[in-house]
Amino acid sequence: MKSLVIAEKPSVGRDIAKVLKCSKNINGAIEGEKYVVTWGLGHLVTLADPEAYDEKYKEWKMEYLPMLPKKFELVVMKQTSNQYKTVKTQIHRKDISDIIIATDAGREGELVARWILEKAINQKPVRRLWISSVTDKAIKEGFLHLKNGKEYENLYQAAVARAEADWIVGMNATRALTCKYNASLSCGRVQTPTLAMIAAREEEIKSFTPVPYYGLVGKINGMTIIWTDKKSNGHTTFERSKIEELYSRVKGKTGVVCDRTSTVKKVYSPGLYDLTELQRDANKKFDFSAKETLNIMQRLYENHKVLTYPRTDSRYLPNDIVGTLKERLESISVGPYRKLAGILAKKPIITNSSFVDDQKVSDHHAIIPTEQYVNLENMSYDERKIYDLVVRRFLAVLYPPYVYEEVTIKIDIEKEDFIAKGKIEKSLGYKEVYEKSSEDETIDDKSTVLPNINKNDVLEDIVFTITEGKTKPPAPFNEASLLSAMENPVHFLEQKKKALIQTLGETGGLGTVATRADIIEKLFHSFLMEKRGKDIFITSKGKQLLELVPKDLKTPELTAQLEMKLSKISTGNLKKQELMNEMTNYTKEIVAEIKTSDGTFRHDNMTNTKCPNCGKKMLLVSGKNSKMLVCQDRECGYRETIERTSNARCPVCHKKMGLKGKGDAQIFTCACGYKEKLSAFTQRRKKEGAGVGKKDVANYMKKMKSEAQAPVNNAFADAFAKLKL
Repeated sequence: MKSLVIAEKPSVGRDIAKVLKCSKNINGAIEGEKYVVTWGLGHLVTLADPEAYDEKYKEWKMEYLPMLPKKFELVVMKQTSNQYKTVKTQIHRKDISDIIIATDAGREGELVARWILEKAINQKPVRRLWISSVTDKAIKEGFLHLKNGKEYENLYQAAVARAEADWIVGMNATRALTCKYNASLSCGRVQTPTLAMIAAREEEIKSFTPVPYYGLVGKINGMTIIWTDKKSNGHTTFERSKIEELYSRVKGKTGVVCDRTSTVKKVYSPGLYDLTELQRDANKKFDFSAKETLNIMQRLYENHKVLTYPRTDSRYLPNDIVGTLKERLESISVGPYRKLAGILAKKPIITNSSFVDDQKVSDHHAIIPTEQYVNLENMSYDERKIYDLVVRRFLAVLYPPYVYEEVTIKIDIEKEDFIAKGKIEKSLGYKEVYEKSSEDETIDDKSTVLPNINKNDVLEDIVFTITEGKTKPPAPFNEASLLSAMENPVHFLEQKKKALIQTLGETGGLGTVATRADIIEKLFHSFLMEKRGKDIFITSKGKQLLELVPKDLKTPELTAQLEMKLSKISTGNLKKQELMNEMTNYTKEIVAEIKTSDGTFRHDNMTNTKCPNCGKKMLLVSGKNSKMLVCQDRECGYRETIERTSNARCPVCHKKMGLKGKGDAQIFTCACGYKEKLSAFTQRRKKEGAGVGKKDVANYMKKMKSEAQAPVNNAFADAFAKLKL
């Protein structure tokens, strides 16, 4: 008899098959003496659409709402139906004794496998492989410690509850809004509050009034002294008259040094990465979208096997991982990391609670390198950027703290306090990891040496200057700051209740580390928000949607409460049906509110271009990287791209150009005013690229092989990445 192993994706399935010595390829599976390994393609089975419960739901009509299935049905996804048939066939083989679930170790991974087993009516015993990396070593160890599938039944119930709750709320609210206002309007418990935060930020910026503030500084012997308010310890005031009076009082006066103190300070490395923190940093440093970072991380985990599981919400390691750290240091001892890792490998590993804490690790620990040997030249340019972030952060937490001496001089002038601060660097510590890189921006490491001034010294000839500035509005959201707001949306709560704030903290805010990237992409693709440069703004469609949806759907509270209850289900402290009863009643209230509302939806992006399918006027919408014409009739569904951001660079300002039009009439345009027909551009590129032949490419690849052992941010790599061969 054999065990059937179900992986989430083909690549992971093949890795497991290799470790289990399965080599016989059959359609969609690999067989060995003791095991058969097969896989999903992500989800193979999903919840049925409304029309599966009643034919009438094929029509979107308000009188059919709410749609509340008594029992949810599962359907095989059409695009992956052949693979489902393969898995089902393997499940029901007579020589298969049991099933081993080897999908991603988490709530959604559990759902992928369990839905397949449920749809296939599996009656065989189930065991669970639960691992955080897919290296050969991790797979072998995982198979030595397989769990009983029953231990994860509550996790499965929580996953099903999440899917069914999102179905009844999302399907019903979307259909109700669309039918009521005859426009394609979608909403959900995560995407709508996220959109509301963007709108709230824009309103903050719009209503912000700058307020001038003032300060007073003095210069003496190259040293800067700053006035400090005795009550607030602040250095500025909103009262100009106060600063002017102070200036008149101290001008030309001498100062007396009241105190000189020296304090040694330590700064520890920032914590290890979870997915959200990594996505934030990648967006700030490389302008990667959250989705791009997740996709790159998935390749580094799944294909290269050099980083651990990406979809983690923990920035800590459990104690049982500490014993593997030396081996991980050996695996990354290549290229720019060889010397840094070598220093650590020669000494005992010193850990502390800032990054090792069993209580702060749930399903998966922080993202760190695996024990797999690393071949940098096999990675793409973007993969190396993400790998570099993770490896340097891993090294940094193992290095000692950055140490400096802070010198503070307090000066009394006419009974007013002035402060001067200096800094002397003592030990680079973890900053050695970033010494030749701009990656670490946690602290200003420039030394500022103060003159030799001691207590009771008298200071003369001080030159004073009044400083002034204005308060600034909050910045518009970009993907990095939006991820932060989704993770911690407390600022956007209408009611700052302690229980809700605690709930949001415990559940990780809006969405999960695994879903936030998709939520952001969905808001772009639904034309509810758009990008202008790096900044994100709500569209007219998005603003109107927020005016029309019920209030509860716009706040983070619903998601916080749901995630808390899902967590209780996963730990066996709440029955799934109790939550579903609540969500059913909530959905009824939402639909009733939409039905009786009296708002209107107006297309303010209507064009005079008629749809080639139905003849109705089309709407101009801005996507993430393109502009499109979309038919206003949601049932028609016609759309066409009329302008997109290309990778072609403007020869004048070197920014990316837009490409407009169709066929031979296409034209490149740039914000600087430069325009060029596609045909002329092609001819120009041919001339410019005439000198690039096979030999040049071969020489470049040879060069890249050696560059792979150099720091990732070298100038040559940056320059070459911009060329289009």
